[in-house]
Amino acid sequence: MADALDEVIRRHGTPTYVYRLARVRQAARDLLAALPEPSRLYYSVKANPHPALIAELSSLGLYAELSSTGELAAALAAGHPASRCLYSGPGKTPGEIRTAIESGARDFSVESVADRTRLADAARELGVDVDYVVRLNDGATAGAGLRMTGWPTQFGTDTDRRVELGQLFTPLGRARPKGAHIFSGTNIADSGQLLDEFRFAVGTIADALASASRPCELIDLGGGFSAPFARPGERADYPDLRAGLEKELDTRLPGWRRGAPVVAFESGRYLVADCGTLHATVLDVKHSRGSTFVVLDAGVQTLGGMWGLGRLPTPSAQPLAGSGEPAAPTLVGPLCTPLDVLGRHVALPLPKVGGVLEFPNVGAYGLSASLVGFLSRPLPVEVVLDADGVVVDVRRLELRPEKGVF
Repeated sequence: MADALDEVIRRHGTPTYVYRLARVRQAARDLLAALPEPSRLYYSVKANPHPALIAELSSLGLYAELSSTGELAAALAAGHPASRCLYSGPGKTPGEIRTAIESGARDFSVESVADRTRLADAARELGVDVDYVVRLNDGATAGAGLRMTGWPTQFGTDTDRRVELGQLFTPLGRARPKGAHIFSGTNIADSGQLLDEFRFAVGTIADALASASRPCELIDLGGGFSAPFARPGERADYPDLRAGLEKELDTRLPGWRRGAPVVAFESGRYLVADCGTLHATVLDVKHSRGSTFVVLDAGVQTLGGMWGLGRLPTPSAQPLAGSGEPAAPTLVGPLCTPLDVLGRHVALPLPKVGGVLEFPNVGAYGLSASLVGFLSRPLPVEVVLDADGVVVDVRRLELRPEKGVF
């Protein structure tokens, strides 16, 4: 595998993302083994919309959760059927809803009365029937990497807004409610805490459905499964999740074992984080007023642009080959702004100019969460490897003007 990686870098240069499908397969097996049986697992395409990764997860029986026509196009390009997609998001426009329906999508998550109205209008205009789950907002336990519910938020409808929920759980034209959706938090490493989150979600949905007096076909409990970002580490282990959650489902939604309702989960980070590495070349090593700066050909336009917003932890890196004196430099990119910082005081042997650094665990929220348009630099190459280093796909995305669209 090392020889294959050396050849990839020699042929394509850096910055380069490398994704390994064997690790995607293992992550999917690990997560499915931790979930209740039976259940449905959606791949959250936002984590990494590369069609090769979507295709691999689709071949393993996963569905796709997506929130834009771009993500839908990536799923379709991967051969994933639109009928196995859940289209979600708080700001769906009439145009994108129409595009999704015309592409074959029939399952949506609606966030509000206005969102549901736009969906129903599009279904009526196109003469097709669509289903939706109602996204709920309610309190939850603390400690998630990013809290998605339980406080004022743009996501979902508060469970104490009974009139609105009554409307949402009532069919409108050709738009039919089929269940409920909740997503309380992300990146929860502790097995017990994640189980508590899901128990709360099950109770919230069960109570909402009881109040609505509606038959339920699908409940989406969201995700929260943890994996490291841009630093060494392993995906979280959830040994108690399956048994604990099956017991909760038996109590609150006793028909779930026969698919009434289907119980679903979502994951992006856990499924693809550890499949990806980023490789960047050292362009300069500079010393300034007692600090050392390692200048790379990859910056915030390449990796984790949301790091500066507190969305992602500080990246780390190691030399791909060789080592230098122990150091704690600041890793910066090539952009002409002091904001182009990948990590401060990173524990790293001091590299040499021309050396290559490797950032691990960046298969999720790496390129897809970066400031790709900033300074109009070329985007990195993405290389997909299968077992034994076989190259499956090589691509470089680009931003270009689209003329004649108005």
